[in-house]
Amino acid sequence: MGYTILLSCIYILQIIISFIKIREDVKIGKSSDFMEYKDSENLLPISLIIPAYNEEDNIVQNVKSLMKLNYPEFELIVVNDGSKDKTHDKMIEAFKLYPIESAHMRPLETAKVRNVYYNVEYPNLIYVDKENGGKSDALNAGINASSYPLFACLDADSRLERDSLLRLGNEFIKDTTTVVAGGLVRIANGGVIKDGIFESYNLPEKAIERFQTVEYFRSFLAGRTSWGVTNSMLIVSGAFGVFKKQVVIDVGGYKTDTIGEDMEIVVRIHEYMLRNKIKYKVKFVEQAICWTQGPMSLNDVRTQRRRWQVGLMDTLLHYKKLIFNPKYKWIGMMAVPYNWLFELLGAVVEVFGYFIIPFSLIMGELNIFFFVMYFLMASMLGIMISFGGLILEQYTKRGVMSAKQCVQLALYGILENFGYRQAITIFRVEGMIKYKKLKNRWGSIKRKTVGD
Repeated sequence: MGYTILLSCIYILQIIISFIKIREDVKIGKSSDFMEYKDSENLLPISLIIPAYNEEDNIVQNVKSLMKLNYPEFELIVVNDGSKDKTHDKMIEAFKLYPIESAHMRPLETAKVRNVYYNVEYPNLIYVDKENGGKSDALNAGINASSYPLFACLDADSRLERDSLLRLGNEFIKDTTTVVAGGLVRIANGGVIKDGIFESYNLPEKAIERFQTVEYFRSFLAGRTSWGVTNSMLIVSGAFGVFKKQVVIDVGGYKTDTIGEDMEIVVRIHEYMLRNKIKYKVKFVEQAICWTQGPMSLNDVRTQRRRWQVGLMDTLLHYKKLIFNPKYKWIGMMAVPYNWLFELLGAVVEVFGYFIIPFSLIMGELNIFFFVMYFLMASMLGIMISFGGLILEQYTKRGVMSAKQCVQLALYGILENFGYRQAITIFRVEGMIKYKKLKNRWGSIKRKTVGD
């Protein structure tokens, strides 16, 4: 009981911190001041790296979408990681690409690159065709092919809003110690996309997709905003984040033996910078929005959440030296212990409760009135936390939902506490139990075309 209350109180504290932070951002005009940097000569050019594996349904449309981004200088680097479908053929055909000699330095070791393709009609598009090595290997190949000091990693099925890249690029001008900046990821299911640009928002039809929408608001707007305040955010979503290239090269690039590469690289950067006493910032920018597909079935959600938990466990085990280590400041004393106690072991504690509480009731060890009151209190705290995420979404003044949609999602914020949350927790524990089996297995998720 005490564990659940403590965790809920931490979540509520995160919401309060995030509310204060977002309110300050809005008050000082952060949501609009980035436009003054649009044509700034100081704005650093960015290489957008899109790893693609069997993305024939989305890749061409996504590239066309990214070409319309509001940013003065950027290049798109699509890395085909040994796809077995028609990803390669569709890229070659759509952009009339032809092979070229690549003169770039290759500081990171990768699987064999077959060819690099180009077309002068699309001067900022580079297409790298390589043998399969996994997402991390594809990102490293993209870094090798890049020309610019910043790079952004993007999923092939994600869509950026026109100004999202500008908002993140702006962070590297305002504070030159910034080494990583992450954006807000939202569920695109149900949205309307025209010519590759996200135009309007509709709630997804399936309950499983609506539950995820509520989850993402809570996780990103409450969790990551609050951790960003103390420069102790441990993960930047693989769907959308911008990095200083040299820093990533200095720490050795992405590890290819983990499926939690998005968390692992950020934790490694924290460890490297703190160990070498280099001033740095890892930032979260709630106004830089990326739309991504959420799984459309419970089985696919299961695959995703097991993978996330395996990635979390793998990273925490690898960096266990950080826990309660004052040398690593907030990272060692707060962020890593929190992830051990609540994000990793919390799932085990919760599932244990699913069995021990009914057993205690049957054996007469637990008072029925006490159980009912505890259940109601835990449910109310969960509902409050879900509502907090929805309120934060609207308060960003970037809210795209109507009042009716907010009410509908609020209902799902209530319902998720009675079945969905428990299923997610079980999936997480399953991932931990099967850690050794799953640690090098990505798992496939069915997707549909993100389109008009």
